[in-house]
Amino acid sequence: MRINRYRLGVLLLFAAPLAQAQEKSAADAYPSKTMRFIVPYSPGGPTDILARLLGQKYSERWGQPVVVDNRAGANGAIGAEMLVKSPADGYTLFLGNTSVLSINPSVYRRLPYDAERQFQPVNLTVSAPLVLVVHPSTGVKTVRDMIALAKAPNSNLTFASSGTGGVSHMSGELMKMMAKINLIHVPYKGAGPAALNVITGECALTFTSTVSVMPHVKAGRLRGIAVTTPKRDKLLPDIPAIAETIPGYDVSPWYGVFVPAGTPMPVVNKLYAETERIMSAPEVAKRMAADGGTVVNMGPAEFAKVLTMERARWARVVQSTGFKVD
Repeated sequence: MRINRYRLGVLLLFAAPLAQAQEKSAADAYPSKTMRFIVPYSPGGPTDILARLLGQKYSERWGQPVVVDNRAGANGAIGAEMLVKSPADGYTLFLGNTSVLSINPSVYRRLPYDAERQFQPVNLTVSAPLVLVVHPSTGVKTVRDMIALAKAPNSNLTFASSGTGGVSHMSGELMKMMAKINLIHVPYKGAGPAALNVITGECALTFTSTVSVMPHVKAGRLRGIAVTTPKRDKLLPDIPAIAETIPGYDVSPWYGVFVPAGTPMPVVNKLYAETERIMSAPEVAKRMAADGGTVVNMGPAEFAKVLTMERARWARVVQSTGFKVD
């Protein structure tokens, strides 16, 4: 028995360095084949825009194709499930956001993924406030105007969202609760279709990413009346915060890169470093800023801590609104 234990100890002593060496070797060779980048929404929205930018840059740097795979539906759950069922080898990436990984676990009674255990965070790339935009025909120019219109007799003010239970939907639910107003929710499959239906006048307003709608605001097709962060965004100083009218209102979305849990850390770290390099490029930061986004570049360990805090915060918000999806 002593000999067996001794041999086991020797094997374990050499096994750890060997495994580390194998992981390092795999990271050195990574990537050596086509990569898939899952976007859990339809094309045209902020998540899709950022994933395509990163995918193009990864491909240019590493000489491997990066296929962006849009899998819209169930507020990102369809795409998220695809990721967690993929091999943990770094060749399947996921562009996640606040909705999929911070809000969904509290909103949905059943999910086909575990946001805490099945996702390995790589890089929190960008934060961007949502902006409350309205169709110009509403006549709404301020949050106070919107509240007054919603409280008017026989009001049927509609708000579009990127999907039931998502951050744009919950932004509206939070406003309904805090301002004591009624808004009729109309869900779409992604931020792009939601914004389009406000542009066409089918819905009155939406809470959406600045990345996808600021060009329409600048062109006069939409009117931006407020941002969802506690204070005015430094990139949009002329647009007030909702909190200036409704104290305590706060929705601060983020976007980040993930891989399946269990992906070797040398691969995760290599992917983080490349993502950090891409997002730090002046032209990328300038492009994000032009659409209201701020580059963050947060690493795996710190990103994981943020995710834990975000899930706890949104759990409290969802509980206070009483909103749940079966």
